[in-house]
Amino acid sequence: MKLLLIGDVVGKPGRTALLDRLQDLKEQHAIDFTVMNAENVAGGFSITPAIADLLFDSGIDVMTSGNHIFDKHEVIEYIKKQPRLLRPANYPPHTPGQGIWVGCVKGVPVAVMNLLGRVFMQPADDPFRIANELITALPDEVKIRVVDMHAEATSEKMAMGWYLDGRASAVVGTHTHVQTADERILHEGTAYLTDLGMTGSYGGVIGMKKGDIINRFTSPIHRKPDHSRSEVRICGAIVDVDEATGRARSIERLNLSHEQ
Repeated sequence: MKLLLIGDVVGKPGRTALLDRLQDLKEQHAIDFTVMNAENVAGGFSITPAIADLLFDSGIDVMTSGNHIFDKHEVIEYIKKQPRLLRPANYPPHTPGQGIWVGCVKGVPVAVMNLLGRVFMQPADDPFRIANELITALPDEVKIRVVDMHAEATSEKMAMGWYLDGRASAVVGTHTHVQTADERILHEGTAYLTDLGMTGSYGGVIGMKKGDIINRFTSPIHRKPDHSRSEVRICGAIVDVDEATGRARSIERLNLSHEQ
């Protein structure tokens, strides 16, 4: 099974680029299943029901998120009813939504899990313990397992990769908006990439206008940053997984320029 995993999609430039290229990418690489991180897709912060529906209708199968998922309050009721939009599984149990999705893709069981790191992040439960609980609870027939580790620290993401090696088909990081170049298959067959990177504008600072961000570092008076619009790129990875074993055969980094 071929998986297309898309990193943090930031604002209108990011989602427009992805929507423009999504079908071509899926056809070119014979993609069976697509997962994207959606926590920055609406103006750079969270997601709205209308945008979520548009992305699902356009061919995104499951969306993960992170620490910004509830920045827009209209998502709270939506996520209760839409199991394909995930929030971190290690949020408190009463949090709206789910941290794992399990379904069938062309008759093959697939699971997608969303975890939040704790280093330099807001308080959350232990992602390693929660990951172990989620993996252990899955039926044996669910061999294909994708994990989005939304975390700041490289070491925490890498530790999760090794922790789940052989138990997940792919462990990929999101959150930093900077793609890493360490894609590989770990010893027991798990595809790993520390950060998928950002789908959005590279003409600013991690997708936002450079002037707004520089001002936040140089002045105590600042406003909420707006997303940048130039030098747009689509970033992510393509993972080929053996359906019988759940082990990854290959992982290929994706980093494409997009003219708008």
